[in-house]
Amino acid sequence: MAERLEYQVPPTRTEATAQEALDELIENLHQHGFLRLANDAVKANSDIGKILVAGLNRPATQNVVQNLSLLLMAIGTLPPERFNHILLALREAVMALKPASDEAKQSEAAPGVRGVLKLLNDEALWQSLRPFFAAVETFSEQMRQDEQPPVTRYSGKRTHE
Repeated sequence: MAERLEYQVPPTRTEATAQEALDELIENLHQHGFLRLANDAVKANSDIGKILVAGLNRPATQNVVQNLSLLLMAIGTLPPERFNHILLALREAVMALKPASDEAKQSEAAPGVRGVLKLLNDEALWQSLRPFFAAVETFSEQMRQDEQPPVTRYSGKRTHE
């Protein structure tokens, strides 16, 4: 008698194969004109290269690239929660500028000495200015330090300048 065969039905495919996905990508790139753009860029390679090298070889462009890099590295050291908090506070502060300016325009009289004395005794004002004073103090301390090359500041490594 013959032995029984163990046959397992292969599962039905639910996703496209890599070749099918690649074919779909190429077709979409062609339909939206990206392949033509890429072909034109490759054909004009020497002209584009000359323009890019000429633009990147200027000191101002190099400064921009380095400054953007430094800005991104500095922002990268902030935790996202704190950066979000700072951005939202800055947005609210900017939104408060116009109404405060309009209110100041409507008031024709200067506060005078009594108004200034009243502000000096305003506890809520001093409490709200405390973070600003701390930020200015920290900024001032950092400005008093000697300048360092960015490599030294972010990595601790010395440069050969």
